[in-house]
This record gives sequence, C-alpha cells and structure tokens, in this order.
Amino acid sequence: MAALETGTTKPSSRARRESLTAETWRSLRRNRGAMSGLAIVVLLLLTAVFADIVAPHGPAEQFRDHLLQPPVWSEGGAWRFPFGTDDLGRCVLSRLIHGSRLSLLIGFLVVSFSLTCGGLLGLVAGFFGGTADLLIMRAMDILLALPSLLLALVIVAILGPGLTNAMIAVAVVFLPHFARLMRASVLSEAARDYVVASRVAGASRWRLMTDTILPNCVAPLIVQTTLSFSAAILDAAALGFLGLGAQPPTPEWGTMLASALSFLQAAPWVVTLPGCAILITVLAFNLLGDGLRDALDPKLKR
Repeated sequence: MAALETGTTKPSSRARRESLTAETWRSLRRNRGAMSGLAIVVLLLLTAVFADIVAPHGPAEQFRDHLLQPPVWSEGGAWRFPFGTDDLGRCVLSRLIHGSRLSLLIGFLVVSFSLTCGGLLGLVAGFFGGTADLLIMRAMDILLALPSLLLALVIVAILGPGLTNAMIAVAVVFLPHFARLMRASVLSEAARDYVVASRVAGASRWRLMTDTILPNCVAPLIVQTTLSFSAAILDAAALGFLGLGAQPPTPEWGTMLASALSFLQAAPWVVTLPGCAILITVLAFNLLGDGLRDALDPKLKR
C-alpha cells in the first residue's frame, strides 16, 4: 500500500537480469584479456560458419604436384597454398578452417551434454539430499577419482574409436564437474531467506527448484561452461592424436597432428600449424572464462 502511495514499485526480475547483464558486460570490457579471448572466439565462430566460403580449397582435395609444399613465408612457398600442403597435397589452411568447425562442434555438443545432465544431477542431489545426494555424489566421486584422459581412453576403448564415441567419452569426463558445482550452488542458495520465504508461502518443490533456486545458480555454471569448452576441445584433440577420435581423412586438429607427426623434421609446418590452432583456441576460451569469472563473482569485482 505504501508503495502505491509513493508511486514506487519493486524492480521486476527481468529488470534485475538486464541490469546484471549490463554490469557484467561493463566489467568484461575492462578486462583486456577477456576481450581478446572474446574477439578470437567470435572470429573462430565466423570462420567455422563460413568455412566453405573462406577456405581456398576443399579439405580433402589433393594436389599431387604440390606434395609438402612449404608455407608462403618460406622458400618455395606460394599464395595458392598460404600455409603449405601436407604429404597428400592437401591445403593445410583449408583443413585448419574446416577443422575449426569440427572442433567447435565437438566442444558445443560435449559441454551441452555435460551441462544438462550434470546440472540436473547436481540440482536433484542438492535440493533433495539424503539417499539421492549420497548415491549421485558417490558416483561422481568415482568418476573424479580417475584421471580425465585415462577415463576417456577407457570409455573409447569400450565403445570403439570414432568421433561420436570420443565426444561421449569427453562428455562423461566433464559430467562430475558440473554436478558438483551445481550441488554446491544449490546448497548455498537453499539456505537463503528468499527460498525459505517461498517454501513457507506454499511454493511446490518443482517451482522452488526451477523458478527460485536454479536461476541464481547460473553464474558459476556459465564460467564452468566456458572453461570446459576449451578443455573439451583439447581432450578431443588428444583422443584424435592417439587415433581414438576422428579418423582420417576427417580434418580434425588432433588427427592432423597424428598423421603428420612423421614429417616433423622434413615439413614442420604440417605439425606446428594444427598445434598452434589448438593452442590459440584453448587460450582464447580460457581468457574469456577467466574474464567471466571476474565479472560474475562479486568478491572479485573492484
């Protein structure tokens, strides 16, 4: 009644979200590393979307007269193949461009699966507690007890080599991280006054979980998603390098490294360029994730 008499109203949840988004963006813009990472990520996304237009040649197109031709900055290089060719006469630049599409797709699918399943398990464990919490968390502890790459190798060995099985293996590896993070966030939010007030007001369990607690657990999940994206690309490349991921002639960066390893001294560009692509991509997502962590964590804001 007093609010109506003074003409003031409480800000809506949508207005609060918009204000938080604007504040996060302002904080992110002040972080040069995060903005550099964001620029590289946007460039990678555009390259992946328009790979068929940007790439000068097809990823599997062979030029038998130009086997292991050096890059344009080396003696014997030509602008027809700016990054040179591999042992089968395929354009390295074209394969890197098409490989960015595959690597980003791997990261997106892996993180989406881990985020959805892990977040759901963590939400159930943190909200209901008891036996559900015990069973879910002990299962996550078993997965966390194994080294990530070793666990992925075991899963791929069981399912068989291939890109799809490699993505499933990497997704299972990251599942416990999202589950434990979500559980910790739910336990922290469930003890707050607004949740207690909603429970006293008669809100159902489903409403408490989805409408009251879950929206306030999104910030740490966003940071974990960004950091896991780079780790998923790196682990998928590692499986491809070991011959358990994407199989030749698929233009995947890890597979390109494995197939060109024997030419490290004779044609170093065939090995170093895919490695640099992995390095730059992982570094960009890590910089962006660190910037988001600083922007979304109130304790780290200045």
